[in-house]
Amino acid sequence: MATSEDVARFRENYVEEVNAAWLYRVAADIEEDEAVAGVYLRLAETEERHADLWADRLRDAGEEVPSADPSSRSRVLGWLAKRWGVGVLSNVMASTERAGRTMYDNQPEAAGTSLPADERSHAVILDALRRESAAAPGNGGVRGGVLARLEGRHRAVGGNALRAAVLGANDGLVSNTSLVMGIAGASFAADAVLLTGLAGLLAGAISMALGEWLSVQSSRELNQAQIATERAEILEMPEAEAEELALIYQAKGMSQEEAERAAADIMSDPDAFLDTMVREELGIDPDELGGSAWQAAGTSFALFSLGAIVPVIPFFWLAGGAAVALSLTLAGFALFGLGATTALITGTGIARTGTRSLLLGLIAAGVTYGIGSVLGVTVG
Repeated sequence: MATSEDVARFRENYVEEVNAAWLYRVAADIEEDEAVAGVYLRLAETEERHADLWADRLRDAGEEVPSADPSSRSRVLGWLAKRWGVGVLSNVMASTERAGRTMYDNQPEAAGTSLPADERSHAVILDALRRESAAAPGNGGVRGGVLARLEGRHRAVGGNALRAAVLGANDGLVSNTSLVMGIAGASFAADAVLLTGLAGLLAGAISMALGEWLSVQSSRELNQAQIATERAEILEMPEAEAEELALIYQAKGMSQEEAERAAADIMSDPDAFLDTMVREELGIDPDELGGSAWQAAGTSFALFSLGAIVPVIPFFWLAGGAAVALSLTLAGFALFGLGATTALITGTGIARTGTRSLLLGLIAAGVTYGIGSVLGVTVG
């Protein structure tokens, strides 16, 4: 016997599916690319089947089924899409599907149906379409060369690695320069400044390494769990997964016939099928699983240490104002250099970005030096 909470949930599910189906049909009408329009139509048909399921649940509970008319919000989105292009809808629907990809996982009525898998599939397909909408000319739809552009997004790995290296070294440099200047401002002896700087280096580097290890390891474990879920779905619903793969290929620019043929060919090899679904649906490289946690931790430790050692170096053999001046000079050169390297990555002006990095780092050092001076006088 359905409770009042169940009925409210059935009604909410029905309304959401009706609105999603209506918006997909609007997108199909606007989209100029026939292959992509076909994807939208098939998504609409799936949402309509979902709506029928919840309508049946409402009837079984003796409740009236709400109107199948779209909501005011959907009508406004449809109007905007007709005026400004299907990209408006692809962005909104991608966000909606991404947020609702697990909405049916814990609903008992969805057990044994394709509802959970359908929602996850829609999130993947809409995300691919959204990315292409941003890059495509005209009305915001997907155009030729989609597959090449989508696959090309993986080529930025080197730039991302360089950016991470710069940020890691910059963290160590700024934080330890500020720490050293704070201790120096308090008029502690050179030995105390040196000890504090080395302690800050080790503490910061270990913290960064541990955080990076936990982050990468958690990502690897999540990826492994997602792969296990995908393997189970392939075993339980191979036809639904093959249809999902075909839709993904259509979203990448293939015709429906080509996409279905490619999916059928891949489906004939279970290992290749799993590998392809993991890569295409989940965006996971099963050979990497997000990288090595130990390598990431070691790299993070080394990069932070590389930046953090710079302001400490003069205190190995100097003391007083000379050590402070040389420490700031070395840190200033390093700050400008890291800023300039960032400019090479982002394509901004080297002088402007380097100077900005230098000024911000020196301001941070100046603030901590001033605080250290005040505390030093107070303690004295």
